[in-house]
Amino acid sequence: MIGNFALHHYYIMPGIRYLRSRQPIRLNETVGNKMRIRWLLIFILINCSSIYGQNPIGLTNITSYLRRDYNGGLQNRTIVQGKDGILYFANSEGLLSFDGTYWKLYPLPNRTIVRSVAIGIDQKIYVGGQSEFGYFSPDKNGNLAYTSLKKLLKGNADGFKDIWNIVPYGDQLFFRSQSHIFSLEGQSLTDYQPGSQWQFLGSCNGELIAQDAGKGLLKFSSGKWVPLSIINSMPAGYTVTSLLAIGKDSILVTTLKNGLFILSHQKLSAFHFKAANPFLNQLILSAILIDDNHIAIGTQMAGVYIIDKQGQVTQSLTRKEGLQNNTILGLFLDKDHNLWMGLDDGIDFNAYNSAIKHIYPERLNEGTGYSAILHNQTLYIGTSNGLYQLPVGKNTDLSKATGQFRMVENTKGPCWGLYEINHDLLMAHHEGAFQIKNDNAIPIDTRFGYWNFTAFDKNPPASVLIAGNYNGLDLINFDNNTYRSKQNISFSESARSVILENKIAWVAHNYKGIFKIDLSLPEHPVTKLYTDKNGLPSKLKNRLFRIKNRTVVATEKGIYEYNNSTDRFEPSAYFKKIFKQNDVRYLKEDSQGNVWFIEEKKLGVVDFSGQKPQTTYFPELNGNLVSDFENIYPLNEENILVGAEKGFYHINYKRYKGNKEHITVLLRTVKASGSTDSILNGGYLVIDTKKALTELSSKQNNLHFEFSSPSFQNQLNIEYSYYLEKFDAQWSNWSKKTERDFTNLPAGNYKFQIKARSNLGNESQIVSYSFIILPPWYLTKWAYAVYALLFITFNYLFYRGLKKKFIRQKIKFKEEQKRLNYLHQLELEKSEKEIIALKNEKLESEIIGKNSELASVAMHMLQKSELLSKIKEELVHLRNADNDMPSEELKRLIRIINQESKMDKDWEQFAVYFDNTQSDFLKAVRETHPLLSNHELKLCAYLRMNLSSKEIAQLLNISVRGVEIGRYRLRKKLALPKEMNLNNYFANFYT
Repeated sequence: MIGNFALHHYYIMPGIRYLRSRQPIRLNETVGNKMRIRWLLIFILINCSSIYGQNPIGLTNITSYLRRDYNGGLQNRTIVQGKDGILYFANSEGLLSFDGTYWKLYPLPNRTIVRSVAIGIDQKIYVGGQSEFGYFSPDKNGNLAYTSLKKLLKGNADGFKDIWNIVPYGDQLFFRSQSHIFSLEGQSLTDYQPGSQWQFLGSCNGELIAQDAGKGLLKFSSGKWVPLSIINSMPAGYTVTSLLAIGKDSILVTTLKNGLFILSHQKLSAFHFKAANPFLNQLILSAILIDDNHIAIGTQMAGVYIIDKQGQVTQSLTRKEGLQNNTILGLFLDKDHNLWMGLDDGIDFNAYNSAIKHIYPERLNEGTGYSAILHNQTLYIGTSNGLYQLPVGKNTDLSKATGQFRMVENTKGPCWGLYEINHDLLMAHHEGAFQIKNDNAIPIDTRFGYWNFTAFDKNPPASVLIAGNYNGLDLINFDNNTYRSKQNISFSESARSVILENKIAWVAHNYKGIFKIDLSLPEHPVTKLYTDKNGLPSKLKNRLFRIKNRTVVATEKGIYEYNNSTDRFEPSAYFKKIFKQNDVRYLKEDSQGNVWFIEEKKLGVVDFSGQKPQTTYFPELNGNLVSDFENIYPLNEENILVGAEKGFYHINYKRYKGNKEHITVLLRTVKASGSTDSILNGGYLVIDTKKALTELSSKQNNLHFEFSSPSFQNQLNIEYSYYLEKFDAQWSNWSKKTERDFTNLPAGNYKFQIKARSNLGNESQIVSYSFIILPPWYLTKWAYAVYALLFITFNYLFYRGLKKKFIRQKIKFKEEQKRLNYLHQLELEKSEKEIIALKNEKLESEIIGKNSELASVAMHMLQKSELLSKIKEELVHLRNADNDMPSEELKRLIRIINQESKMDKDWEQFAVYFDNTQSDFLKAVRETHPLLSNHELKLCAYLRMNLSSKEIAQLLNISVRGVEIGRYRLRKKLALPKEMNLNNYFANFYT
């Protein structure tokens, strides 16, 4: 957008005050004006950096906390730390606390800004705001509760505005506003009013010092403010912002607009800088001592300067180094020497004392770190942008070197590897192979990109090198201090990783496997490929390394070694104990024999200095390492360089592992939930095991625990383990989780225990919280007493009821017995009758059977009689006829037949017998059908006996046809319908 803008109070450089031009500069003015302004600004930036000194190349990362992180106001001023490690910030929306994990905001009753905070000897957190001051202290549930001190004011003292400073001094606390200084001792407030206005309040070297705008610096003595004896007076219009004891009798005085002064033996003098004074035109808002020799000074719009007592600016922190903004309202050094900065908008944290620092060869062009080496006291950093160099001299810790990296000529592009061979520096580059000499890159071979170099000869100087490149392997000759490509080896695969053993070259290919190349005859090498068919877990992602005098392959499933006897790769028995089957991507052995490694995207080291190997991870670098192009340069214990996505990380391993920081753990919240929710411990509850345990109802059996460790520098390294006694079987696994929930806990006594540890194995003491979950009302002692009483009463009533029931049952039993006896008698009688009836039925059956037999006999006799009659008739007929038979003989036969006939019964006699057996059947038939002849009655009898037509024909001495005719005639006489069966009719004659 083209328009107008004005420059107001822009700091330029020492000697150039402010550009105060109020006249608008038009953007569409001549190009010459714009170019002059541009070159002026460039000149200013260059000269400022040279005048004020340079930062060390290694900077600790700055962690920024935004408003959305801590959910408070913009400005953060005073910062203090409690003895439990919790930090407190004077925030524009209240008192802000931070324990390393959880932020909590405690607003004042009038919801005004908090400008100052201090911790008294009683460990109460005193705060001052707008027209309000008081203290926070834990209530019975461990929640911070506010108590106002305004009620102790007398007269018109409540007309103060803002409390800007709170200073503990002896047994008293002093609160400063511009119009009042209040002294709190016990429950009594004393009001000290200024001659004009109070501008500063602080303590230094055991004295309480204040600044009166009219009277100057005063010290508190015997309950009065008396002038501080100074030979040389302060400059006119000065305002003190801090007093720092830099010696037994020396005080560093920082002023808002007038720079720094030294007050020693009552003499005041300006603080001398080795270069130009960086604070001539800066507003100094805060200052603290970092260590015995360094002071951090916070400014308005210029960030933080760190200077030493000799007047050298050793470091500056601005937005360029990662600050959120350059206005520093408050500075604080915590118990672990970490630097906290309260900003005009946000909070920044700098692990000033960290052993891990970040190296950016070029801050504004942050290339990926691929390689690093120290050569001739010069640090070379190879990145995706090119090769950078910086003379570092004899610094034992390279991160403390100062200066600016410079890119080596002709090295733009990815620098894959740096190697020192024959005391020369060789560079494997995307554009080819180079020798770095006289700050320049001298080409060796630029036909294609190179990955690495390895000396072919065991003894230096090496006359032949083997070089891995994009297209295979090359031999490079070294002759007359010159490197020349000799010949290509007949191997056409990318040789990114090469290990040389005698005359055997091992080459790892990223997705084909491992090549074994016999270079006994370089002109005719013998090559063999090893894949998953030759023992490797996969042909992908295999990397070669030379570790502990072993050639190993790092795979996705652990470390493998070549077995010459079987000509196969096998899991390394030595390294399997250390790395198991983890996905190791990079290995590097340092001069101490320790093995540095990258597992997936985590950096670690296996330290062999102890009795057994100790593995340590560096969570600080998680997610920042280069993926697939990992690089570690372990120069010595104090200088470990690790390639990162942006530049390099420097690790002072000696300092890192020597860090014996005391780890603490805090129980920050205990919350019970169920039908109702309540906070049992707000994080400030002093746990006294002698007191009664916290009792919870059965409806509050869901508990939520939050915990943290105020180890701010090592926050990424902290892990926690917890154990709920009488619930958990054992301590939980270590994890970074900072909360734990338990649901539906049964009634009982419990103890929740928590502990923390760092990645170095430093472990905190155990913090415990005991509580009782009461049983529900129906499981209490009173309930059991009621249950017992009810049980006894029930048993008594049950006994009485049983007794009455027994008596009733006894009476009823007797009556029932009588009734049963009666019924039994009836049953006996009935049984006897049934027996008699059965006997009668049996007799009747026997009679019927006998009658049936009798009827059969009668029938037989009848048949016999009829037969004899017929024979007699025939004999009579023969007698009367003329024949030759003697008459006497015939007469004799007739007499015999007559005698026999007299012995049989006639039909009438048969009929009587038949009716006896068939219930007077024939008699009934005669009565029903009187017209039936005797012959037809016979037929009826035979049909009643269910005889067949054939049997009837034999009995009647007629043909079967005659029987059918007789049946037909009988049916007509009986007038039976056609569908009626004649046999069925007589069989059912009585039914």
